[in-house]
Amino acid sequence: MNKNDTDPGEMTLRFFATAPRPCSYLQGRDAISVFADPDARLSTAIYDQLAGFGFRRSGNDLYVPACPGCSECIPVRIPVHRFKRSRNQQKIWNRNRDLDCAVLAPEFREAHFALYRRYLASRHPDGGMDDPDADDYLQFLTSDWCDTLFLEFSLDGTPLALAVTDRMQHALSAVYTFFEPDAARRSLGTYAVLRQIELARETGYDWLYLGFWIPGSRKMQYKSRFRPMQAYYEGRWQPIEDIPPGKS
Repeated sequence: MNKNDTDPGEMTLRFFATAPRPCSYLQGRDAISVFADPDARLSTAIYDQLAGFGFRRSGNDLYVPACPGCSECIPVRIPVHRFKRSRNQQKIWNRNRDLDCAVLAPEFREAHFALYRRYLASRHPDGGMDDPDADDYLQFLTSDWCDTLFLEFSLDGTPLALAVTDRMQHALSAVYTFFEPDAARRSLGTYAVLRQIELARETGYDWLYLGFWIPGSRKMQYKSRFRPMQAYYEGRWQPIEDIPPGKS
């Protein structure tokens, strides 16, 4: 058994909570995250199991929000074999038919890094992420123990978007997507999700995990447009339509 196939039943995994910090999404609120033990021998099998409870990956870490008095960060996933594109999503798909899609190893490439820096400077100015170096970039997007893919979308050899995608045992997980800020008309964030749905279907996975949907955050509104969708709420996965408004 290799390191990526470790049986979760063979080990006891500890979890640690962070100190409160200002929430990045909802003004005036504090955020707390719970992390799987960073010194543990993590694997795709453990990742797959914890994703079923809403955990996400950032670098080598697996974490989930655990903010007292707030349940706005709701993990969501798409059942890829039931998903159907909306009329607008089909238009976005057609609009990007001229792009080439390549599945690449998760390695540093100067063109990707330059695109990443342009994206952060445009989308997250003064957010603490807008001046990364090459090590920051790879430490954030990749992992020593995880099976990660870089999905590159390019036009005439020039990368316009990169979707970082993790392969687990039964699902793909959309970790992070960045794209050319000047190509807003293409809706590349939505297009990247549509391509990851197709990749999950083609490779026999059941789900595409999309991370957290935050009803009160404009940045997260696009996620609720992928239907059908399930949300992890009150300890179980259920249709997103069943999540009550104003729950926190």
